[in-house]
Amino acid sequence: MDVAHLAGGGAPLLGEPAPIELGNTSYAARGRPKEGLQSAEHLAAWLRDMRPRLAVTLTDADLDGVTDDDLHAARELRDVIRSLAAAAVAGREPDPGEVETLNRHAGRAPRWRELRTTPEPRVVVRTAGRPVAAALGWLAEEAVGLFAGPLRGELRACHGPGCVLHFVRDSPRREWCSPGCGNRARAARHYAKVRQGPRDETAAGETES
Repeated sequence: MDVAHLAGGGAPLLGEPAPIELGNTSYAARGRPKEGLQSAEHLAAWLRDMRPRLAVTLTDADLDGVTDDDLHAARELRDVIRSLAAAAVAGREPDPGEVETLNRHAGRAPRWRELRTTPEPRVVVRTAGRPVAAALGWLAEEAVGLFAGPLRGELRACHGPGCVLHFVRDSPRREWCSPGCGNRARAARHYAKVRQGPRDETAAGETES
């Protein structure tokens, strides 16, 4: 597997918290559902692109060893994150079974921090398991913190036409996951007004006559 040239599957990365980025690997293009993690290679590509944001260091060799079991685990975790995000947006209580699944993923691979002093003092995260499994476990832990913390109340579903992504609201007026979705939403509203206008005027004229 040539890690540098892996196709990413098209899953968007929008700068959201890492668990939401994973949740958003199930997305839509022109209103049609898309799977951003179609294969182990797609998962490896996504982890490659997320490497700077992961607490667990993943080498090219680690990514080359991504398995179908890793893919299954990532998809299960992704789907749980999406369900919990949808519940948070709707103000519903989370499903206990999904909470249990999230907690199970959070405990997949033990990790700890170690001090390194050369070439300068820094923290290194070590794991007793496979680094990819540890990275997925870390994502689950981050999701635990997200759904138990104040950001849960800022989760939103994008209002863009056909969009199924979630985001964490960083301003009171934000309605969309990205400027692109905002532009499409405004264009759709404008088009709807243009189409509706002549009919409204005709109806008004018929009423007056």
